[in-house]
Amino acid sequence: MKKIALVFVILLVSCTKNEPVQFSEEALEEVVFDLNKNQFELKEVLQRFAGKKILIDVWASWCGDCIKGLPAVRVLQKEFPEVVFLFLSVDTSKEAWKKGIQRFQIAGKHFNLPKGMKVGAFVDFIDLSWIPRYIVINETGAITLFNATKASDSLLQAALKKAI
Repeated sequence: MKKIALVFVILLVSCTKNEPVQFSEEALEEVVFDLNKNQFELKEVLQRFAGKKILIDVWASWCGDCIKGLPAVRVLQKEFPEVVFLFLSVDTSKEAWKKGIQRFQIAGKHFNLPKGMKVGAFVDFIDLSWIPRYIVINETGAITLFNATKASDSLLQAALKKAI
């Protein structure tokens, strides 16, 4: 019985991931584009909003769950007007990305990860396997919520409410 319990504990510990509180340097060097086709490293984008809480929404115009989650994102935007809503699209078509923003009237800061959701240092770092994906960064630049897949998630609201 002790052996079974020990195996269970080892499996539980080995399957538990420690969520990072900072992005890797490689992830921060990922190239993104704005709506005007200007190229930036992700760290430059994040530096623009230094000192502010940021909600990163990784999404795509073709993603049904992303679109279904937009009403909940709009509720968050009203509830937390001081938060920067940073939308990182994994659309590989810039035209589809831009049309999606207009079609779904998505307010916020918009950037595109041109390699899509399968390739790149940022998507590798966050281990992106599903979208939408929500990440919260606090005013000091620390990741306070690493993995939410629903905008209605209570942990997402808690991370946005949490004072530093």
